[in-house]
Amino acid sequence: MTDALDVSKLTKVFIKIRDERKQIADDFNKRDGELAAKQDMIKSALLNHLQEQNIDSIKTAEGTFFRSTKQKYWTSDWPSMYEFVIENQVPDLLEKRLHQTNMKQYLEDNPDLLPKGLNVDSEYTLSIRKPKK
Repeated sequence: MTDALDVSKLTKVFIKIRDERKQIADDFNKRDGELAAKQDMIKSALLNHLQEQNIDSIKTAEGTFFRSTKQKYWTSDWPSMYEFVIENQVPDLLEKRLHQTNMKQYLEDNPDLLPKGLNVDSEYTLSIRKPKK
């Protein structure tokens, strides 16, 4: 006969490990944030130097740094954007993904209406909470 599983002890150990991992992550995030802020200051100084010199790159003994233009696009008028996409037949301007929460809610509200090609993957997850004091 096998020993009975001590679920109370496993729960306690799980919570202890989770708390320790959270502390490690918090410490990491704090230190990483400090380092990222220092990098941002250096990046700003290097970008300013390139701008002042009216050049796009500099090669040094320690490495090369360069500036480039990065553009981001978004819309503040989704109905007009959808209309534009349809009128100009450019669906590739949109990303292909489903909003998980909305799809779940739609399927719950409309159990008889399943979109063709819809795939669903389900798995059990485990959540553990500390007892309330």
